[in-house]
Amino acid sequence: MAIKEHWRSGFGFVLAAAGSAVGLGNLWGFAYRASQGGGGAFLFLYLLIVLVVCLPVLVAEMVLGRSTGHSPLLAPVTAAGKRWQPMGWLFVLASCGILAFYAVLMGWTGVTLIQVVTQGLPADIGEAEAFFAGLSGGRAALLGQLVSLVLTAVVVAAGVRGGIERLSRWGLPLLFALLIGLAIWAAGLDGAGEGYRTFLLRWDGSELTNLTTIRNAFTQAFFSIGTGIGCILAYSAYLDRDAHLPREAVAVVGMDTAVGLLAGMVTFPVVMSFGLQDVISGSTLGTIFIALPTGLASLGSTGKLVALLFFGLAFLAAITSAVSLLEVPVACLMDRLNWTRSRAVWVSTAVIFVLGLPAATSLGVLGWMDSVFGGLLLILGGLLLALLLGWVVPRRFSDDLEQSSTPPALRRFLLVLLRWVSPPIVATGLVISVIDLVQG
Repeated sequence: MAIKEHWRSGFGFVLAAAGSAVGLGNLWGFAYRASQGGGGAFLFLYLLIVLVVCLPVLVAEMVLGRSTGHSPLLAPVTAAGKRWQPMGWLFVLASCGILAFYAVLMGWTGVTLIQVVTQGLPADIGEAEAFFAGLSGGRAALLGQLVSLVLTAVVVAAGVRGGIERLSRWGLPLLFALLIGLAIWAAGLDGAGEGYRTFLLRWDGSELTNLTTIRNAFTQAFFSIGTGIGCILAYSAYLDRDAHLPREAVAVVGMDTAVGLLAGMVTFPVVMSFGLQDVISGSTLGTIFIALPTGLASLGSTGKLVALLFFGLAFLAAITSAVSLLEVPVACLMDRLNWTRSRAVWVSTAVIFVLGLPAATSLGVLGWMDSVFGGLLLILGGLLLALLLGWVVPRRFSDDLEQSSTPPALRRFLLVLLRWVSPPIVATGLVISVIDLVQG
């Protein structure tokens, strides 16, 4: 790169990486998939995949970025030669594909927030469904998509310290404060206890072998943690050598999982209190754009305030993830073509906006992009990371962690997970995901 940037501190990197992980997938994807997967059974699978698979792969992605100092496009080539170039292109494809449909969801969130401010909440579920039908295919969807991408571009164009780290330093604490406040409020609703029991504490052992539940657990884990896309790799290229990567990976995973659980503690009580179980079980989008506004409408001014806080929170979480996705193609253009950051940002933004137009006009296309870019390609990226750092260049993995004073026992343990545990489990998850999507 023409100018090599660095994080102001390791804490800034952790917040930015956590911001990359914490997004819309935590706020409503977790709730929907948990309700579909038997509650406790899904949560068990999710936590197992996060701890045994995603955590070592996340450390491997950090090592690849920091040790090479290159963008996601060139880092695999620098580490293992030109035969690994397709892995770099996979990162670019996955990040651009995800941001293309993610910006559409961001736009819907922003438009809904404006709707609540200007016109209030829907009077009943029919009105909420009519609003969502207009939102998901009209001019407002395109405008929301464009504005969301422009805001994301402005942050990324400001640079690592001036844009991404600055957003993360005030955005993440605010996000947690809002979410904890909403969870405390939701705990006082009449159906709070029933909501926790139904969606989080209910156990259905048969879901442990359900292909859809397994695929959803893998998708939720990889999408929410953000490994396998190249975002954490891009961020890690700006990291100093003395950063303790395993500790920072644990912090990122912990924050991400906490947001998912807190979001469930907000969503489930509202759903049970207002009898909206059928809406949340029928559609992941129905959870946030239909179920929540309908339920909150019955609370009058209190409900409107809660809706403002929730959709503001959702948009904040979305933009912290979106900036990390945009950073991948931007870093690649700067690294490969020696472009300025500004030029790379606005060219990438324009291309991604065009790629997202089909998703903005068709729910079917959006769902397909979510399954392929936000599911299969992420899992494939995680598998390739485990194979590259665990088998092809394991010495790079060990040496990089040794330089940052990671204890030898911990280095060996992570390498064992990366070599012998993560690859077969991720490969199995990838095969199951393909089979389930084909059957579906």
